[in-house]
Amino acid sequence: MYLNQLKIGNITLPNNIILAPMAGITDRAFRKTCKQYGVGLVCTEMVSSKGLYYKDEKTKQILNTQGEQRPISMQIFGSDIETMGYSAKYVSELADIIDINMGCPAPKVVKNGDGSKLLLNLDLVEEIVREVVQNSKVPVSVKIRKGWDDENIVAVEVAKRIEKAGASSITIHGRTRQEFYSRKSRLGYHQTSKTKRIHSRHRKRRYQNKRRCKKHV
Repeated sequence: MYLNQLKIGNITLPNNIILAPMAGITDRAFRKTCKQYGVGLVCTEMVSSKGLYYKDEKTKQILNTQGEQRPISMQIFGSDIETMGYSAKYVSELADIIDINMGCPAPKVVKNGDGSKLLLNLDLVEEIVREVVQNSKVPVSVKIRKGWDDENIVAVEVAKRIEKAGASSITIHGRTRQEFYSRKSRLGYHQTSKTKRIHSRHRKRRYQNKRRCKKHV
């Protein structure tokens, strides 16, 4: 009922179950195991576009897919247009799909302007996606978060810019960068206003006061 073929660009996946790229987890052994259990698409751990640009051998090893079933997606990250374009050319010779990471919340990533930090610069997001698409021989997908924080919920605008730049697929993580992996992922999209947050605090206070009253009854 829920399993259907999924098409990304010119690549048709046998089903719509996709293994998310996770640093330190989705290595070759893990991907092969998941493929045995029928996942429609696997993805490598994210690789640095600068690492590929400067021909770092450890970075290249992450893209080793020897003995794996196709299709395979490979994820790259970076905020420099030149290195992202170079990486697109390099990776498109190896992958069936290129995925751009614009959602990683890790401090060591965002401090360089990469990952989810890009959600604060939508013009650069569009430029990077366009550069990758133009230099890639395979379809391009992009992973984002719904925003940087509750003051910057930009998923809809970013998605429109990514589509305009030529990407074939978009994945949205239903949390902001500020939330990291805490709280429940909220699939609905809304702009949290200051008024709503104040009302929410008031409701919480009333609830706490009501509980105190019950204890003293």
